[in-house]
Amino acid sequence: MSGEALLEVRGLEVAYGGIRAVQGIDLSVSAGEIVALIGANGAGKSTTLKALAGLLPVRAGSLRYAGEDITGRPAHRLLRQGLALVPEGRGVFPRLTVAENLAMGAYIRDDAAAIRRDLDRVYALFARLAERRAQLAGTLSGGEQQMLAIARALMSRPRLLLLDEPSMGLAPLMVQKIFETVRAIAAEGVTLLLVEQNAKLALETGMRGYVMESGRIVLADSAGVLLASPQVRQAYLGE
Repeated sequence: MSGEALLEVRGLEVAYGGIRAVQGIDLSVSAGEIVALIGANGAGKSTTLKALAGLLPVRAGSLRYAGEDITGRPAHRLLRQGLALVPEGRGVFPRLTVAENLAMGAYIRDDAAAIRRDLDRVYALFARLAERRAQLAGTLSGGEQQMLAIARALMSRPRLLLLDEPSMGLAPLMVQKIFETVRAIAAEGVTLLLVEQNAKLALETGMRGYVMESGRIVLADSAGVLLASPQVRQAYLGE
């Protein structure tokens, strides 16, 4: 743990119809950490992030963020409290320009001078976006759209960033660039909960990790211990 618990999840259950997609999980993220949540397709990872972000109803359990009970709180309120989600599939606005997408990320704010400073900051982090600021988001490459999705979330000034499958569908060189940026964001003080199917990359990036199977947490430890675990190596690292 790098600091006080910023996010505490206890007994979280999420259901789609009659299917319990998340079955009573516990996890925590401390301020300043990068925590990885890994597992196979359908394990419940993305569902967990959506519930944490207020986009899916919590069937049971409790969520605490910055010491406050946020169970059942809607997404727009959580965003104002500094909890932002970068969704799987990026979700950029394809008919808006890069600059307009970034402005949408700051829509909850009215501090014009600070917004301009943050815009300069994200353009420094993502030089490609600065070059393409007038380009329609729908015409960007997959990697550039992923950069834009992360940058847009940063424009809300999050304390905790929930990052869902940032490497999905990207070429290896672009994946490397995205994760270099993830580390740079963490170095600036943003706490991250990372869902990522590339288990090796996730655990090499994170400080701690959780392994999820069929809606349950089956392993939790430091990233180094999980990387060395025969169970993890066989199931998720192909070794």
